[in-house]
Amino acid sequence: MTPPTDRSYVITFSCPDRTGIVARISGFLADAGGWITEAAYHTDPTTGWFFTRQVVRADSVPFDVDELRQRFAVVADGLSERANWQVTDTGETKRVVLLVTTEGHCLHDLLGRATSGELPARVSAVIGNSEALRGVVEAHGLPFSHVRFPEPGSNRDATAAAFDELAEQVDEHDPHAIVLARFMQIVPPKLCAAWAGRAINIHHSFLPSFVGARPYHQAHARGVKLIGATCHYVTADLDAGPIIEQDVVRIDHGDTIADMVRLGRDAEKLVLARGLRWHLEDRVLVQGNKTMVLA
Repeated sequence: MTPPTDRSYVITFSCPDRTGIVARISGFLADAGGWITEAAYHTDPTTGWFFTRQVVRADSVPFDVDELRQRFAVVADGLSERANWQVTDTGETKRVVLLVTTEGHCLHDLLGRATSGELPARVSAVIGNSEALRGVVEAHGLPFSHVRFPEPGSNRDATAAAFDELAEQVDEHDPHAIVLARFMQIVPPKLCAAWAGRAINIHHSFLPSFVGARPYHQAHARGVKLIGATCHYVTADLDAGPIIEQDVVRIDHGDTIADMVRLGRDAEKLVLARGLRWHLEDRVLVQGNKTMVLA
């Protein structure tokens, strides 16, 4: 038996459910000599949609990823004209751009994971609307860029111009993921649309509870017993995009707001790291405002 290689082709596919989908896809891969190393399936009974993720050893297929895409397009079109699909190559390094402000816990965590090789991507750049984290970024040998934003609500035209500059810098890297690692700016609808399915936010609350600013203060005032964090895709609806990952931490009446912030930061780091990794591994399939995470 040939030892397995690290390089794979990842196929994700979704369409209205019907009989024969699995047989058609697996038959196509078998005919091509594809060696499937991982396969996941899900049918959503509410929407009637089928979802799958297939991982195939790259060296088992006698053609490159571009030809695989061309051949699979015929399969996808034959299954449904409404099909959503993609084929990616794990041998192609994915790019991530991080957006930050002043809080550095998520930035520290992601840079550490990237440096250790745990994150399946390269951090191409970090862009901040503050200079506070420049030293952290440059210590990792990465470029840091500062885009100056006006005070909130002070100058709408200046804010729009700052977002234009930010978008230009981000788009230079053509990133697979744009991570709002506690980036304290509300992304305008135009950019939400341009970055749809790529912009990922970490919200320091277990959404949909306590949206917006100061969620720990809101939670403390309500006397909650669980706090949490939510990793979600960014949409024009504030803190309401498709949820990728969540986690919670138990607290009690003796915990102060400072305790909640400290505990919440631990949850934020883990939730963001897991959500970003699943996104980069093409495990997250979106249908409407809901995700299927084939992890």
